[in-house]
Amino acid sequence: MKIDKKYSTVLFALFMSLPMDFAMTLTMTALMTGLDPGFPLRFAGGFLIGFIVGFPTSLAVIPVVRRTVNKMAR
Repeated sequence: MKIDKKYSTVLFALFMSLPMDFAMTLTMTALMTGLDPGFPLRFAGGFLIGFIVGFPTSLAVIPVVRRTVNKMAR
């Protein structure tokens, strides 16, 4: 399946923010609250909030980072 190139930034942000939010939420929830029977529910809630914040942040930051890297790279 091919997706139109105009959606590449959105897809890039989605595919970067999902695993990053997952890993960060998993790690921080485990460190801060421990692994007990309530962990999966706390993790799910934290992941949802993290994704709600992380995905739009990625959308905003990716173009800035690309321009900055392009200016720095030869």
